[in-house]
Amino acid sequence: MENIINKPRVGVLALGRETFDIPYAKEILKQVCASLHSLDIDIIGDPVNLCCDKETTLKTADFLKKQDVDLLLILQITFTDASLTMDTVKTLACPTLMWSFPEPRTGGRLRLNSFCGVNLANHALSRESIKIQTIHGLPDNKNSIDQLLEVAKAAAIIKALKKMKIMVIGDHPTGFDACNYNPLLLKQYFGVQIDCEPLPDFINEVKELPDSIADAAYDRRAKDFSNLSEMDQTATRKTLKVYSGLKEKAKMQAYNGIAVRCWPDFFIDYGCAACGALALMNEDKIPCGCEADVLGVLSSLLAQQVSGDVAFNTDLVDVDSIGNTVVFWHCGQAPIQMADRDGILQATVHSNRKLPLLSEFALKPGRITLVRITQGEGKLRLMIGGGEMLKAPLPFSGTAGTARLDIDAQSYRERLISIGLEHHTTLFYGEHRPLLKKIGQLIGLETIDLTA
Repeated sequence: MENIINKPRVGVLALGRETFDIPYAKEILKQVCASLHSLDIDIIGDPVNLCCDKETTLKTADFLKKQDVDLLLILQITFTDASLTMDTVKTLACPTLMWSFPEPRTGGRLRLNSFCGVNLANHALSRESIKIQTIHGLPDNKNSIDQLLEVAKAAAIIKALKKMKIMVIGDHPTGFDACNYNPLLLKQYFGVQIDCEPLPDFINEVKELPDSIADAAYDRRAKDFSNLSEMDQTATRKTLKVYSGLKEKAKMQAYNGIAVRCWPDFFIDYGCAACGALALMNEDKIPCGCEADVLGVLSSLLAQQVSGDVAFNTDLVDVDSIGNTVVFWHCGQAPIQMADRDGILQATVHSNRKLPLLSEFALKPGRITLVRITQGEGKLRLMIGGGEMLKAPLPFSGTAGTARLDIDAQSYRERLISIGLEHHTTLFYGEHRPLLKKIGQLIGLETIDLTA
């Protein structure tokens, strides 16, 4: 099932106190509402009404809770004490953003005292280990509006991840501790559900599928790779049956991603490479990771939610400190959307096991973002990075690209080693680090930019 990026659902609550300048407060609120309705978000609630008492506030909070909003936006129009905010935040238990507003320094009456209300509430919440986001600016301030939109997007992505399911087929290979995972910890931070199936069971399921189930995938791949007919046809069709089995499992059981123990079992027990099947799944935006790497799949799901596009779970395989470049590679499972169409696109065999089916092409040039939910040093953190994928020949067989990162190659190598980063890193196109940082803040994960 392809992951759909929905518009953020933002529940709005406007707070005020009648002892302040209510006509002016309502004027500010009217301007805020105009800004909110110009954004690509779903506004939930009745933001034009100012809540000035406990009864009205709690009634609004109860309504917003039933609407299952992604983000609670509290408009601190005038000063209020912290009690109404505390009650509302605890009722909804979702990411919260408070917006305070500056006012003219006239030498006269303090008409709103908005920021003081946010400061008071934030302190009270912090004493109960509840963290919120804040912005401060006029209703039409572009920076404030951009910050609001970023927080809303981050909150919507977090909500989407909480509804996702990942299947793990088989155990990670011996010695690949980078691919182990703590399901309780992932549930705590991301809410993702993880199910497991023994690899022999899945291979037997695929063997029982009719050979004709691979026909559609074969035709699809033949349009991409003119040399497909040169591959071992029996092994090629087995790979495509694996793809059909993964696709059906994802569809019937609503899995958003699948982590697969790819070797040596598929080569030995079934006579084909799993890589080509994983590539097709990645192209379908149902990320599949090899070596049963659950965190790699989850990182790819996060990348897809952030970008709305495909992701590629890679190995860093070469560091050139003289030319200041690095190579990101994997056997042949990059989605074809990432291919440099000016180069060769073809089918190939696994470089070590000599069985098909794998994709082979160089990655296209362009801005890239890196992300990994990492367990380095025994703690869950979010690693990010950025750089440029260069237009360069295929550096190694399979799917790979040569990149120049935002720091020199040697420093990047030293930094990833120093934090104990796994060998897998998710790569996707575009600059997405600001949104990833905001997601890390909202879920309470330390975020490390290895290229900053």
